[in-house]
Amino acid sequence: MSKFGISQPVRRKEDTRFLTGAGRYLDDIKATDAATAVFLRSPVAHAEIVSIDTEAAKAAPGVIGVWTGADLDEKIRNSLNFAVVQNRDGSNGAAGRRPCLASGRVRHVGEAVAMVAAETEAEARDALELIDVEYNELPVVVDTDRALAEGAETLHPEAPGNIAFDWAKGDDDAVQAAFAEAAHKVSIDIVDNKVIAHSMETRGCMASWDGTDLRVSYGGQGPWGVRDELAEIFSLDKANVHVSHPDIGGGFGTKTFIYPEYPAVALAAKETGRTVRWIAERSEGALTDVMGRDHYTTCEAAFDKDLKLTAMRFDAVAGMGAYCSTFAQFIPSELALKVLTGAYDVQTVYFACRGVFSNTTPVDAYRGAGRPEQIYALERLMDHAAREIGVDPAELRRKNFVREFPYTSASGELYDVGDFDRVMDRALKEADYEGFAARRKAAEANGKALGIGLCYYVESILGDQNESAHIEFAEDGGVNLYVGTKSTGQGHETVFAQFLHSRSGIPFEKIRIIEGDTDRIAKGGGTGGSRSVTMQGSAINAVADTMIEAFRPLAEDELEAAAADIVFEDGVFRVSGTDKTVEVMALADKARKEGKAELLNHQGENTVPGRSFPNGCHIAEVEVDPEVGSMRVVRYTVTDDFGILMNPMLAEGQVHGGVAQGIGQAIMERVAYDEDGQPLMVSFMDYAMPRANDLSAITFTHEGTPSTANAIGMKGCGEAGTVGALAAVTNAGLDALATLGVNHVDMPMTPVRVWEWIEAAKAKKAA
Repeated sequence: MSKFGISQPVRRKEDTRFLTGAGRYLDDIKATDAATAVFLRSPVAHAEIVSIDTEAAKAAPGVIGVWTGADLDEKIRNSLNFAVVQNRDGSNGAAGRRPCLASGRVRHVGEAVAMVAAETEAEARDALELIDVEYNELPVVVDTDRALAEGAETLHPEAPGNIAFDWAKGDDDAVQAAFAEAAHKVSIDIVDNKVIAHSMETRGCMASWDGTDLRVSYGGQGPWGVRDELAEIFSLDKANVHVSHPDIGGGFGTKTFIYPEYPAVALAAKETGRTVRWIAERSEGALTDVMGRDHYTTCEAAFDKDLKLTAMRFDAVAGMGAYCSTFAQFIPSELALKVLTGAYDVQTVYFACRGVFSNTTPVDAYRGAGRPEQIYALERLMDHAAREIGVDPAELRRKNFVREFPYTSASGELYDVGDFDRVMDRALKEADYEGFAARRKAAEANGKALGIGLCYYVESILGDQNESAHIEFAEDGGVNLYVGTKSTGQGHETVFAQFLHSRSGIPFEKIRIIEGDTDRIAKGGGTGGSRSVTMQGSAINAVADTMIEAFRPLAEDELEAAAADIVFEDGVFRVSGTDKTVEVMALADKARKEGKAELLNHQGENTVPGRSFPNGCHIAEVEVDPEVGSMRVVRYTVTDDFGILMNPMLAEGQVHGGVAQGIGQAIMERVAYDEDGQPLMVSFMDYAMPRANDLSAITFTHEGTPSTANAIGMKGCGEAGTVGALAAVTNAGLDALATLGVNHVDMPMTPVRVWEWIEAAKAKKAA
C-alpha cells in the first residue's frame, strides 16, 4: 500500500505553507484601492433608537460613506433569512426580523447600529466617534431560564412571551404510562452553559462591485449559501454574485452562515465603487460571533426491575439570544433529535423544546450543533440514574445498549452498524477502570478528591448528502482537484489528496486542492456536521472511477491490448499476467498531445444513500483540591468507532481538539452578563479557555465497524470529541465531589463554584 494512500498517517501537506507564513487569510489580501469599514455597536442591551446623527461623521477626513439601518431599509432587504421549525400545534416558529444594521430597536450589546467606510481604519474609527445616537432604554431580559417569566419584556412582537418556537416529538401519553409502571424513576435538571467559539482568526469580509457583479470574500465554511442570500438581499441574479473563501483560521460551525456585516460591507462597495474590507477586532467577535449551547433541561428516565430503560423524557428551554440565527431553531430540536436516545435501546420517548429570546448575542452551530447538547443531557441522566439506583455506571449503560443492527431509533434514525460493547470494553481497559479505586485512595491520602466519569456518545453526520468533485489535469503537469467542502484547519488538502491518489494512482505531490469559490466550483455542500470527509471522499472516489473508465480506451491503445485483458489495480492500467503498465498521468499527457481535451477534465456529483453514526466511549478522571476548589483533568481516555479511518493521525488530532473544547466548557468557559445585559467576557483576559497545562494526555484508540451507509465505510470524526467530553468530564467532577457530600454540579465547574458546593455540603452536614 502506498504511504500516501487511504488509512495511512500522512503528515499534513498544507502545514509547510502555514508554518512558513505562506497561508493566505483574509487579512493577507491587500487590494490597493481598499477602503476600511468599521461598525458602531450598541452600548446597551435593549433600546429604541430615537435618532442617529451622522452628518459630522460624513464630513470627517477620509470618509467615503456612512450608513444606518434606515439607509439599508431603503436600498436593500435589510434582514437575514433563517430556518424555522414547526411548533407542536402545527404552526411555524416565530420569524422576528434580524436586520443587518439595527432598524428602530437594538436588542443586544454589540448589535451594529451604523457603519463608516474610510480610506484608513484610523480615519474610520475617528469618524465613528462623531456619530450621535439617542437611545430610549427598555427593560432587559438576560437569563434564558427567566425569559419566559410572566411580565418579562417581549423582544419581538412576533414572539409573544419571548417564545421563538414550541416544538415536541414523541408520544407523551405512552411515556406517562411507562413512568407510572416503572420500578425505578429518576430525574435531573441540568444547565448547558452558553459559550463562545473564539476561532483563532476573527471574522471579516471584503467586497467589490464593478457595475454589474458583486464579489465578496469572507472567512467561511462554504460560500454557496451566502452567495444565494446576497443575491436575494441585493435583488441580483446568482450569476452576478461571486463569493470566495481564502484560508480560514478556525470555524467550528460559527462561520457557516451569513452575518449582518457582510451585506452592509457589500452595499458600501456597491455604492462607492470601491473595494471595502472589514476585519473584526477580538472584542467584536466576543460580542457578535454566534455563540453555542445555552440550554436548561429536565431529564427523566424510567427503568424496569431488571434496570432496562422503559421510557425517557426531556424538556428543554433553549436560548436563541436576541435574534434567530440561520440554523438556531433546528439545533436544539431537530438536530438534537437525531441522537435522542444515543446508544440505548428504548422506544418510548418524549422530547419537548422551547426556544426563547433574550437580550444576548444570538446562538447557532458550535462544534456538534445539537448532538453535544442532547448527549450531555442523556449521559448526565444515565450517570445520575446509576448513582440513584446504586449500580456501576458502565454496567447500567451496558444493560441498555443497542445490540441488534440495523436499528431504528425512537426518533427514526437508522443505525446501520455498531458494536457498543466492544468499544466500551476497549475504553475501560485503556483507562484501567478497575484500577481506579486504588488511584482514588492514593489521591485521598494526598488530600485530594479523585473522580471518574463515563460518556457513551452517538453522533450523527449532518448536512447535504450530495457532494461534487472535479479532477482537472493542468498544463503545468499538476492535477487540480476541485471540492465542494472548505477546510478550516482540519487537513482537507492532505486527506482529499490521499483519496485521489489511492483511487487513481495520481502522485500525491501532484495534487492541488481547490475549494471555497463559487466561480470555480458550481455547487458544494460546504463543511459542517462532520460531513466533509465522508461526503467529499465518496464524491472524489466516484469521479475518479469515472475518470479511470474514460481513460481505458487510451490505455488499450497504449498497451496494445484488448479491453478484456486490461485491469486497473495499484494505481496503474496493467495487462493481466504481465508487467506491462501505464499510469494515468502518462495517459493524460498522451491525451493532451492527441488533442483529446475531454479526457483532461472529469467532474460529477455523488449522493451518499444514508447517514452514518460515529460513536465512542469517553472516560475522564478529574482531581479536586477541596481547599481551593480547583479541578483538573488528570487522565482522559477515548475509544471511538469512526468506521474506516482515512488518516489516523488527522482523526486523532480532531478528537484531541474536540476534547479540549469540551473540557473548556465543562470546567471554565461561560458567557456571563450583568443585570443590564452588559457582557462580562469580551477579551481573553476575562473569558477562560483551556491552555495546554489545563489538559492531560488524551489516550485515543479506535475500534471501527465500517459503515454500510457509504461506499468508503467512513463515519465522520470532526465533532465527536466535543460530543463525548462534556458529560464525561462533568460526571467525573460530580463523582469526585460526591465523596465530599456534593450531590449536584453544573458546568462550568470553576474553582469558586466548586469551593461553594463543598462549603455548602459541609454546612448541611454540620446542621
